[in-house]
Amino acid sequence: MEIGSKLKKARIDSGLTQEKVAEKIQVSRQTISNWENEKSYPDIISVIKLSDIYGISLDELLKGDSNMIKHLEESTNVVNSNKRLLMAIGFNVLLLILFIFFNSMIARNKCMMIASASVMVISTTALFYQIIKKF
Repeated sequence: MEIGSKLKKARIDSGLTQEKVAEKIQVSRQTISNWENEKSYPDIISVIKLSDIYGISLDELLKGDSNMIKHLEESTNVVNSNKRLLMAIGFNVLLLILFIFFNSMIARNKCMMIASASVMVISTTALFYQIIKKF
């Protein structure tokens, strides 16, 4: 059974409306509907609150729903996300230092200039990608 149908069943078994549940966890009724229809997934804090409201264990809610587990893993894996962002920043700073250090050599050679500009564009794009992905 997927999390949406588990949430809906637990809400109905608890005798609550979507509006009442939404009020209790401070989200919109539409958000509850989206979760129950699996148009979106709740974050881990909301899952914990729902577990408390419905009086069921987290294990009951989450077990067997691989999509929800994947969503929670991606949304809570802050350490890996921060590592990738820091690595991208560090790489860009290193490239900038090397570019400044070898500027005189690069300026005399058109191929080196094109190559270094290409590397800078690619690394900056990777950095922006990491920043955008973070938000």
